[in-house]
Amino acid sequence: MDSAEYERRIAARFATFDQDGNGYISREDFSTAAAALCAEFGATARSEKGQALYIGAEAFWQGMAGIADRDGDQRITRDEFVGGAVKRLRDNPGRFAEIARPFLLAVLRVADGDGDGTASPQEAQRALRALGVPEDIAGASAAALDADGDGRVSEDEIVAAFAAYFTVPE
Repeated sequence: MDSAEYERRIAARFATFDQDGNGYISREDFSTAAAALCAEFGATARSEKGQALYIGAEAFWQGMAGIADRDGDQRITRDEFVGGAVKRLRDNPGRFAEIARPFLLAVLRVADGDGDGTASPQEAQRALRALGVPEDIAGASAAALDADGDGRVSEDEIVAAFAAYFTVPE
């Protein structure tokens, strides 16, 4: 992959986290994501599922900031994201799973309409849409999350897919 294509992919991943589009990733972007998911699935912030989302979002933010916020200003710029998060996560995808898993598991639980510990591709699509993913991409991505084709998206499938998406090879 040439450097222009790599940069384009990194920019897309940065935009995924920059929920408010202000040019940097902050704690507020993670809490905005939790609030959007609560609203989509009818969970209140004080409910067990809502609390898990907010706690997972905070843990994810803390992990991401620890990896990428070089100047300690509680904001991750695009340069910090590319220079810190992406390179470190690419070198150690397991680390990404460690920091993302609590949030991803909370997303899975809030989207899981029947309480079986998994989400349908349609529920996964709703979650992706709530996070700002365009409809066509959300549908295709949600279908792809069901890696084993059993009609359900499990914790392992979602964590593996999320890590693969964000650990972009150069």
